[in-house]
Amino acid sequence: MVFLYKRVLDIQLEDEIAPARSKRKTSPPTVMTQAEVQRLLAAMEGKPALMAKLIYGSGLRLMECIRLRVQDVDFGQNLIFVRGGKGGKDRTTVLPKNLRDEMLRQVAAVKTLHHKDLEEGFGEVYIPNALAKKYPHASRSTGWQWVFPAKQTSVDPRSGKKMRHHVLESVLQKAVKRAAEQAGIDKKVGCHTLRHSFATHMLESGVNIRILQDLLGHADVKTTEIYTHVMARDIRSLQSPLDLLQGSSKSASPNT
Repeated sequence: MVFLYKRVLDIQLEDEIAPARSKRKTSPPTVMTQAEVQRLLAAMEGKPALMAKLIYGSGLRLMECIRLRVQDVDFGQNLIFVRGGKGGKDRTTVLPKNLRDEMLRQVAAVKTLHHKDLEEGFGEVYIPNALAKKYPHASRSTGWQWVFPAKQTSVDPRSGKKMRHHVLESVLQKAVKRAAEQAGIDKKVGCHTLRHSFATHMLESGVNIRILQDLLGHADVKTTEIYTHVMARDIRSLQSPLDLLQGSSKSASPNT
């Protein structure tokens, strides 16, 4: 409207009016109950099942899970280091203790595959250009290998070299959708639903919202507060303010 008056109709407005963007309507996230999460994970198997457990257990985004490298998993402290998350930020989150043994087996399988690739003359993975120049041999080291590598090697379009990329995100997306149907979950469930469920269930278990903000990598706590609208609350133990009057209304005189 401001552009119309000033540039088209050539009518100057009395007061300076700055155009404002309309606010996007935010809707509550879809969250599964713990029972639904259990049914979903039970309907999955193999590598997709492990990835789904990791997203739900650590609150990772889909691509943060896909791009996880061996050196980012700290088994000694049960921590996961997320490198270059949303907004290019790094953060630390928890590695579920129940997932420790499965992750150890997955990393061991990655090491075996990497050793085989090296013997066949391959074994490189993609590393950002700045790091590749600083550490020219890092692309062949075990620590930089993907935790969830692809089954086949392929030519990297950036370097033209034959490398082993990480697994495609569509592999997990399709597996989660298929498992939700098998588990009889009628909600619209995707990979990000597991992250939403992680955040909500952490709040329900009493985790401080500021700590949860750090685990999720949110820049603003207001983004984290959206989960307070969908978390389960037990209101049976609450007292109405009328009950707090301690029966004063009963003892009050009718003439007062």
